Amino acid sequence: MNKLFDLTGKTALITGSARGLGFSYAEGLASAGASIVLSDIREETLQEAVDKLKAKGYQARGYVIDVSKEEQIVDAFNQMDKEGIEIDIVINNAGIQHRQPLLELQLKDWQRVIDIHLTGTYLVSREAANRMVKRKSGGKFINICSLTSEQARPTVAPYTAAKGGIKMLTRAMSAEWGEFNIQANAIGPGYILTDMNEALIQNKEFDTWVKNSNPAKRWGKPEELIGTAIFLSSQASDYINGQVIYVDGGWLAVL
Repeated sequence: MNKLFDLTGKTALITGSARGLGFSYAEGLASAGASIVLSDIREETLQEAVDKLKAKGYQARGYVIDVSKEEQIVDAFNQMDKEGIEIDIVINNAGIQHRQPLLELQLKDWQRVIDIHLTGTYLVSREAANRMVKRKSGGKFINICSLTSEQARPTVAPYTAAKGGIKMLTRAMSAEWGEFNIQANAIGPGYILTDMNEALIQNKEFDTWVKNSNPAKRWGKPEELIGTAIFLSSQASDYINGQVIYVDGGWLAVL
């Protein structure tokens, strides 16, 4: 059974992984045997994350990448080619939030959220998949969706549009790359205790709403996403393609 989930010999790229959920995914896959490639926009924070993984005995390295910049993504993959790094698993985690009513939202803020979430996922996946197809090695993509891939809430329209787009991009990837033994799936986290959600966690009204609106009656923990990430990265999920697994304490089931 353990062999089904063993990632030994695999190399995983996780975007937006210097901290938060991205780092949790990285640490989880490393614990299953994968070599880790971290990426983020902050060089100092990125190096700290690499050092943390190495201190635990894991293989890790980092690349500074702004996933909204095509040239940075292409350059990073070209550099990995030069260094002999072959990516087997990609977790497209990089993301931001911008809360503002639609009527007040400026185009630049809309575009930034779309570029980082949706376009970034496409660009990173394109570069990785091109190499997987040429190597005939197969591969795994895990895109990060959200409850807003299914349901909308006020003031987060760009995020909602981007996450809905990622759900359909995941299906498009599975439709085009499945024949190359490449599986593309997604994780849809519920309300998780993260830095990005800190303002919501501290808001008593919102905190109460979260706890009352899902069957688990609590926020999720970052480590509760790791098992799903390992599963979708491993041979245990080789015939699963184009799916979104929601890790939300049952939130979507009861609406």
